[in-house]
Amino acid sequence: MFGVEPICTVLTSHGLKIATSTYYAAKNRTPSARAVRDAELKTQISRVHADNFGVYGVRKVWRQLHREGIPVARCTVARLMRDLGLEGVRRGKKVRTTVRDDGHERATDLLRRDFTASRPNER
Repeated sequence: MFGVEPICTVLTSHGLKIATSTYYAAKNRTPSARAVRDAELKTQISRVHADNFGVYGVRKVWRQLHREGIPVARCTVARLMRDLGLEGVRRGKKVRTTVRDDGHERATDLLRRDFTASRPNER
């Protein structure tokens, strides 16, 4: 990988003045309280989602966490489920009107439809 000096040099050449000590301070900083709590909640959310066969959405996962005594905001559950790539199952079927087969040959254009126009309202 790159060393610290080239990163600081490249950022400085793009107009972002950064000191080497600033880079190391950011790299070695302890995780924030939100990051620590998010990591704990992600394991709980994944567990609840998996325990319910992967069908629970945000609202049901949020309610289950509250039943278990884990206080968390609904928007936080939504954000973390989005980060984890988890979704609930939607009811109903997808409407699929046409199943196209690319193996078939297309019909020829017998009407010789030409939709090019040199000016508006021409065709």
